[in-house]
Amino acid sequence: MRYDLVIFDNDGVLVDSEPISNRHLAAYLTELGHPTSYEDSIRDYMGSAMHRIHDLVLERTGRRLPDDFDDVFHARVFAAFERELKAVAGVTGVLEKLTADGVPYCVASSGSHERIRVGHRATGLDRWFEDERIFSSQDVGRGKPAPDLFLHAAERMGVAPGRCVVVEDSPLGVQAAVAAGMDVCGFTAMTPAAKLEGATQLFSDMGELVDLLV
Repeated sequence: MRYDLVIFDNDGVLVDSEPISNRHLAAYLTELGHPTSYEDSIRDYMGSAMHRIHDLVLERTGRRLPDDFDDVFHARVFAAFERELKAVAGVTGVLEKLTADGVPYCVASSGSHERIRVGHRATGLDRWFEDERIFSSQDVGRGKPAPDLFLHAAERMGVAPGRCVVVEDSPLGVQAAVAAGMDVCGFTAMTPAAKLEGATQLFSDMGELVDLLV
């Protein structure tokens, strides 16, 4: 393969969590007096770290979210993950191919370490991702669209940014990867291609990904 490291986003790329988490986020924000539809949540928050939710709500309303917002939200989402979450169709085949070919890979997610691990345990993806392959926005000062997380993952994996490719499905993630000087395969299963402007290549089915990496 032409890359020395494949960096996967998590939500929407490895695990089919975006519908679940954005449904619960929209409901919780609405419950707190910030009317938010599912579509609003996808548009404004998909692919972002938790601090972005706090920042946008404060910027738009002048009101801070409750101190326990993150804990309550995660409790609801994690419970739903245990009931509903599935791996993205075809992703285990990609991981099998990368492993067979000896191509290093990792995950770099805006989500917390706990969120990543809960999702991986619920879907069986934990067998593919040891701790040293997992990177979270918690590890850096700024989440996506800043490049910090992807640069941190590349450094820890010992690969130069220009030899990395990122697999992303959110505009914020694509922006972060481009800012990091990395190629990007934009996954359009949930996100319109036009919103992933800047991606090196686009694909809509995980079965297509391996061919884009060679």
